[in-house]
Amino acid sequence: MNKKRNQSDPPTVDRIRWDISAGATGEKVGFPDPATAPLGTDDEAAGTPPSREERSMEAASRPQPVGPDAPSQGPTVVYLGIIAAVASVIAVAAYVLV
Repeated sequence: MNKKRNQSDPPTVDRIRWDISAGATGEKVGFPDPATAPLGTDDEAAGTPPSREERSMEAASRPQPVGPDAPSQGPTVVYLGIIAAVASVIAVAAYVLV
């Protein structure tokens, strides 16, 4: 039997786990999580899988995914400042010593 999923149904535990591992929830980077006991495994093994309400609460509490962060220019500016300061000290020392 092929049961079609209703749009109002909360996501399955497997779907929640996949979304988190793919980085779709903004909770981590998109890389598979090598968890020893993946999300939902303990509950299912105990015979008490998450209820529809629990899955709905999880889906509703997810953070909205954010776009990729723009790279910061802060470290570049600091390094360029340090290089300029060192170059200035070397130039002044060379001028004074000659």
